[in-house]
Amino acid sequence: MLAESEAQIVKTGLSWAHLDIMDGHFVPNLTFGPHTLACLKKHHPSLFYDVHLMLDNPEKFAGEFIKAGANLVSIHIETNLDHAAELEKIRSLGAKSGIVINPETPVETLLPALPHSDLVLVMTVHPGYGGQPFRREMLAKIETLAKWREADGLEYLIEVDGGIDLTTGPLCVKAGADVIVTGTSFFGSEDKNHFVRQFI
Repeated sequence: MLAESEAQIVKTGLSWAHLDIMDGHFVPNLTFGPHTLACLKKHHPSLFYDVHLMLDNPEKFAGEFIKAGANLVSIHIETNLDHAAELEKIRSLGAKSGIVINPETPVETLLPALPHSDLVLVMTVHPGYGGQPFRREMLAKIETLAKWREADGLEYLIEVDGGIDLTTGPLCVKAGADVIVTGTSFFGSEDKNHFVRQFI
């Protein structure tokens, strides 16, 4: 199933694959580990693997996912660790670093992590399950992050995940998002090439 989904991504000409890694604790769902990523990487080594760690202890697994082929590893600001140190460790291991924020978390909590982040992922639903409705109030977070980036001369990308479709995606881009994650809407579309073209 995962290999088939990956093939559909490649067929449309997309270059990124976003992988949600869940531990059943940080979020109430469970997915897969580094070995599965390594197998996917063998099929399509040119894909950019964007790995979102929804884990209580991402510091124990970030390195293993990088060894397995992750090009970018994102960790949650809600986890109890030294985020700046972990983000720099991810960079030192050869991957891009990302910081993630849940809908209920104030955007200001990200400030210390931003200089150490190559990407900021704004969750527009509560993480753990696909198919949830987009929360429009999250557009303000995207706008704030875009303003901070410009004001401070930072270069992080702004990524958005959750309830993204042909209506909500353009709203996020207008607010300042650079990377759009479309899971349910992409894989549920009959004409995936047409779907992708709407975002280009």
